[in-house]
Amino acid sequence: MNQPASPVRVAVVQFDPQVGTENCEDNRCNSLTLALEAVNGGANLIVLPELANTGYFFSGRQDAFNHAERVPDGPSVQNWMSFAREHKVYLVAGLAEREGMRLFNTAVLVGPEGFIGKYRKAHLWNLEKLWFTPGDLGFPVFETPIGRIGLLICWDIWFPEVPRILSQQGADIICSLNNWVWTPPPLFDDAGKCMASYLTMTAAHVNNVFIAAASRIGEERGARYLGCSLIAGTNGWPIGSVASADAQEILFADVDLTSSRSAPIWNNLNDLHRDRRADLYDQMLGYTQHSCLPR
Repeated sequence: MNQPASPVRVAVVQFDPQVGTENCEDNRCNSLTLALEAVNGGANLIVLPELANTGYFFSGRQDAFNHAERVPDGPSVQNWMSFAREHKVYLVAGLAEREGMRLFNTAVLVGPEGFIGKYRKAHLWNLEKLWFTPGDLGFPVFETPIGRIGLLICWDIWFPEVPRILSQQGADIICSLNNWVWTPPPLFDDAGKCMASYLTMTAAHVNNVFIAAASRIGEERGARYLGCSLIAGTNGWPIGSVASADAQEILFADVDLTSSRSAPIWNNLNDLHRDRRADLYDQMLGYTQHSCLPR
């Protein structure tokens, strides 16, 4: 029997961080308490939601600025780095980043070796446009000992270019950090899944990549959140269950992370990466950056 090349236990954490500077310390503590629960469950890659240390619904740009911190020098990233070093795990989490006078909705990746990298949300949702600057780092993929990790944040999943570019740059797994919000109904289908669940599943399927999507629950300042966290396999289907809309949960999945590299070959005639008509696509889409493609 073949041993997996990169056995990884992935955990996505769904909880209820609350906005308000007075809540930031509690949010950090809750994130670490739940991350420890994931570690005790055997996880070595842990994904927390978007803006996990601050909550989401800022009252204005000054409020967002008051919640923001520098990366990686701020207290949240330092706490997450210390946790990752101590427990020898990889952790992805979202926060409001301050760089000079600019603010970004940012995801960070930390591990046993410390700070690995960050991604700044490219597609800003609704009122975010009033306080955050659109991301300027592109769509990086980070090489780690457990596999290649890409990051996206919430509204990004509605833009199929994002998971496609990440997969074409060799991502084995995409960590999707979310605050999926209530929108006009219908919110859920009969199976209890929201549209974001299906977008995540579809993106995993059409790109043959694992996607670990951590969302949040609860209410704050009149906003409500959808939950529905999930871990999608390279075939698109959830590995295990999809989380509820309103309960704090941790989902786990055991995967051979680098198996995504051979997953596109469904048979001798169907290969998603090979079958793309890259000769017809604008290179501006970034679809020609995968290391295995001819230059």
